[in-house]
Amino acid sequence: MIYGLKNIISNDLGFEDITTRALIPKGMQVNGKIISNEEGTVAGVYLASEIFTEFGVETKIMKNDGEKVQEGQIIMEISGDPHDILSLERTVLNLMMRMSGIATLTAKMVKMVKKANPNVILAGTRKTTPGLQFFEKDAIRAGGGDTHRYRLDDGILIKDNHLALVGDVAEAVSRARKYASFTKKIEIEVETIEETLQAAKAGADIIMLDNMSPDEVKNVLSVLDKENLHNNILIEVSGGINSENIVPFAKTGVDVISTGYMTHSARSLDLSLELDKMQ
Repeated sequence: MIYGLKNIISNDLGFEDITTRALIPKGMQVNGKIISNEEGTVAGVYLASEIFTEFGVETKIMKNDGEKVQEGQIIMEISGDPHDILSLERTVLNLMMRMSGIATLTAKMVKMVKKANPNVILAGTRKTTPGLQFFEKDAIRAGGGDTHRYRLDDGILIKDNHLALVGDVAEAVSRARKYASFTKKIEIEVETIEETLQAAKAGADIIMLDNMSPDEVKNVLSVLDKENLHNNILIEVSGGINSENIVPFAKTGVDVISTGYMTHSARSLDLSLELDKMQ
């Protein structure tokens, strides 16, 4: 992970931080702190500490990933060479702000759905920023959500384009079952009651109801219960779900709600870094 982060830092730094080089003499030591300028849930704290430590900056974590923070509270204290700190400042803050924004929105939505349905899982989709997906998924976890798949090899998820090429729900599940290890779940995306029943009878482990309304979801669950097909299958809903419409989906009694909203619509949490000379 540090190797990839070094590339990110190098892209921002270029050959050197010419402003700090011009103004600050070598050998100076400073203390600093990362502060939250608003209420939220922090994430990326351990990542930031790892980056600073890799470059010789000492850190003291005051708020852990997933903890609530109020305006003005200190998240981390640091000390070291200002050349190192200032060359890392923007990259570290950008990552922490992005991750904390995702964690904050996730925590808000988890609270909403758990109030409506204590057993439901809120999961993030793979609608993430290329190159940052692991960090963004970790931010979802820090906010109390489930990461779903990090990568394509984490589990089998048969989607509409797969079905368009295979042509049959049951056949798609059968092929997936023959190929996959017993350790991998088989999930399939469906759009109708008929496809749901086919997937359930074919032995899918997870059925994702895509772009259905809450009323349609309730109807599907009722049919599955009548057919005695719901017991060993997780039912997931997805498609266009956000903080404004998520509660009715939670109230349907589904097992999982997945959405890309936490990653594609989160606003970064406002954080800042302040430095002081060592006395």
